[in-house]
Amino acid sequence: MILGGLQVALWGGSFYSLNNAWYANYPRTKFHTFNDWREWKQMDKAGHIWTTYSISEHTDKLWRWTGTSDKKAAIIGSLSSICYSSVVEVLDGFSDKWGFSPTDVVANLSGTGIYLSQSLLWNEQRVRVKLSYHPVSYGNLNDRANQLFGTGDIENMLKDYNGQTYWASINIHSFFPKTNFPKWLNLALGYGAESMLGGYDNAWYDKSGNYINRKDIARYRKFYISADIDLTKIKTRNKVLKTVFSMMNVLKIPAPAIEFNSTGKLRFHPLYY
Repeated sequence: MILGGLQVALWGGSFYSLNNAWYANYPRTKFHTFNDWREWKQMDKAGHIWTTYSISEHTDKLWRWTGTSDKKAAIIGSLSSICYSSVVEVLDGFSDKWGFSPTDVVANLSGTGIYLSQSLLWNEQRVRVKLSYHPVSYGNLNDRANQLFGTGDIENMLKDYNGQTYWASINIHSFFPKTNFPKWLNLALGYGAESMLGGYDNAWYDKSGNYINRKDIARYRKFYISADIDLTKIKTRNKVLKTVFSMMNVLKIPAPAIEFNSTGKLRFHPLYY
């Protein structure tokens, strides 16, 4: 009961902050829908999957910490993730800037479903959804980048889809326990996109009302193969370190990677993040 009350209080605080930071500067409207499937080459959908997966896992762990059974905690964590993300989508539906996005809801359910299905089937996460980020240099297009993605490091990490990569991090030993693969070693398959200066295309109006057309900059998708570490598989008796490992496990570690992209190019990155 105490944890449930605390969770509701935290939700209330986060919704209040979200309203002030995200919605306050835009007019309220009647509830309406918005089809944003084609925006950002679906990178925002990958972000929704990662977010709801992560919320499901960490809420699950909080309930397990109170002594709740594994199965019940996984269900509560997943339902909490769905409820929280659904409220955000409804708030979007009343904002003139956005709208209720059915494809966002599908992505949210997918992230939660990936977590819950593995918890119920295996009582562990054999395939983790992770995020990595690298800063992007925009040169003479910095003004446009600042307009879209903000200027701070944290804001850039949250908003700049050009610098984000989302990963399916697969624990090989979990699927093949009789092999000699280290328990902490994962194979990671990544997805990203680059050269995006707008949701749909690279054309916009600047602050002075001038039309800027940079469709000469080709937007493209990127696919990766890399190595990763499941930090929760590293044995330690230190409770603080275990907590840190658990929290950091939503992020992929920097590692060598092979990139295939939609321009037909193949690249090797000695260290990709």
